[in-house]
Amino acid sequence: MAKNSRKNKLLEKYSNTEYCGEQVIWSKRVEKQLDKLPINILEKFYDWLNAIALMGITEARKRPGLHDEPLAGIRQGQRSVRLNKAYRVIYIESANGKFKVIQVIEVNKHDY
Repeated sequence: MAKNSRKNKLLEKYSNTEYCGEQVIWSKRVEKQLDKLPINILEKFYDWLNAIALMGITEARKRPGLHDEPLAGIRQGQRSVRLNKAYRVIYIESANGKFKVIQVIEVNKHDY
């Protein structure tokens, strides 16, 4: 399967999806960032979405491979998930009625 075709199928399958009372959303800006990611990083992003789908965000945070952590400083109130040593997902969690909304703010190459 061609690389772009594989990316497109992943993007279609998971785009702004609701998981067991928790909705994961992202903007067009984030979609553009996702489209530029290497396929292995994109797959890791969708592994994170699958973890949310299967166990919810609270339990997904406990998975050691994701290194989910709260951020500080100007990013206080946001959380990050490491997709690998260089890339991470930045998100905000909020309540919207009876379910949680996980808003992906950006997927970027982290500066160390």
